[in-house]
Amino acid sequence: MLDVVVGLLTAVALPLAIVAIPNTISVVSALLPPEIAGVGILRAHGLALPVMLCTVPLAGAAMRRFQAAPILVAGLALLAVADVAGGFAGSTVGVGALRALHGIGAGLLVPATFAASWERPGAARGVLMPIWAGALAVSLLAAQALALWPLDEVTSWRVTLQPYPLLTGVALALAAVYFVLARLTGESADTRATGAERGHLVLAAGPSVGIAVLAFGTTFNWPSGLIVAAAGLAVVMLLAMACAGRIEGAGGRVLAFVMVAVGLVILPTAAQVTYVELGGLGGPGLSGLWAPFGLASVIAFAAALVAGRLSEALVPKLIGGGLVTMVVGLCAVRLFVPAASGMPLLVPFALLTAGAAVAVTSAVRGVGLRAALFGLSLCFPAVLSGFLLGTGIQVGRLRAVSSSGRVTSQAMVDGFVGALHIWALVAGFAVVVVLGVGAVLARRAPDEAPGPLLTTASSPREEAALAETMTGQAGGARSPEDPDTAMIPVVPPPARSPEGTTGEDGGGAAAR
Repeated sequence: MLDVVVGLLTAVALPLAIVAIPNTISVVSALLPPEIAGVGILRAHGLALPVMLCTVPLAGAAMRRFQAAPILVAGLALLAVADVAGGFAGSTVGVGALRALHGIGAGLLVPATFAASWERPGAARGVLMPIWAGALAVSLLAAQALALWPLDEVTSWRVTLQPYPLLTGVALALAAVYFVLARLTGESADTRATGAERGHLVLAAGPSVGIAVLAFGTTFNWPSGLIVAAAGLAVVMLLAMACAGRIEGAGGRVLAFVMVAVGLVILPTAAQVTYVELGGLGGPGLSGLWAPFGLASVIAFAAALVAGRLSEALVPKLIGGGLVTMVVGLCAVRLFVPAASGMPLLVPFALLTAGAAVAVTSAVRGVGLRAALFGLSLCFPAVLSGFLLGTGIQVGRLRAVSSSGRVTSQAMVDGFVGALHIWALVAGFAVVVVLGVGAVLARRAPDEAPGPLLTTASSPREEAALAETMTGQAGGARSPEDPDTAMIPVVPPPARSPEGTTGEDGGGAAAR
């Protein structure tokens, strides 16, 4: 029963956390009262992601002291309070406070859902961890569309502050059931951690704060080239953190690289594709996107479950294969987008989500909880960095169209599509860089981390003797929390909704 509740809670709570990321207030700008309309409300509504990425590492540090159940309840309670209070928001400050509350709640849920799945013993963890990885990949893919869906033909701008209140209530009820069952069964994981381990997680908050401040600064009309340069510097900083954060040896570093790649690519790419394929730009609209989203989700979950059941000897190849599949998905974006119908989009959607789900599922198999939480703390700064890169590219393209003297509806559409294609190319090269850096560091891993965990036996008998020797030296069986064997890696701001029709002069697209 506890395993079923954790699986359901992951499938509901994780999408709720990720859907808090998109900034959709401009879609309902016509409904805003005059006293709060303007760039200030855009900045206030965009606070959720910066606050979230600063919360995740701190919540990860707290997970080393507390169980997952109370943190899950706290995170969902904050989302519920923000949803209820969202119906009464009436000022820019109020909107900013509620979106910050969304960010805190979401930042608590991401590591808590991971820990809840990780704490389950034996075969249950082997199923729940792929479910968590699949839910993360699918949520990142569909977050922009899910955030836009409740805004279709709305009459109140406050819907952007409470997109799915009923689902939040269901998730909170599941969290309460999980809390009670966990207490009744008395099952708990060993969450003790040294000060150094917690310090690693808190240290990850430094780049997060820096990237959050950087993102806020770019809203003050920075040149597109400066935005791209700043975002590139942020990505380099995250990769440096991934290199340095070897909490559990090579395996922890591999997971950190994977999380940076997944965060950098999936949501920023899917958000741009979603906007390009809306009805006002000639695409199938949101209603035409749900079929490819749904099929891609099924494929991603199936791929994650298969990857979770394969031999651990294949883990390095699965990680590399997952990242390469993401690169192929980015190439497919250039080939299949824009599309007049939704089904061709299944190709890039399935490749991106399945590749991410397989890479994450495989990477978490080789590390303990503390290394996994550190890697997770780098994922959402990478998401914001990806948005900054995509925004800089898009702003540059659209400014070029505006200065050309031929500002038509088709020219603006071409500007959006061209920016997406450039972004797909940049993102693909970024993942290739991650693979290359991982391959270089893999060659150094044996020299960096010598010891019995890197010793290999040439026969099953020698392996058994080695296991007995290690058990005798440790005075007992190894704990799942011990450092595991070294794994060698192979490694925009949203616009007005284009769903409405545009005139011949491209009024809607030009406004965007």
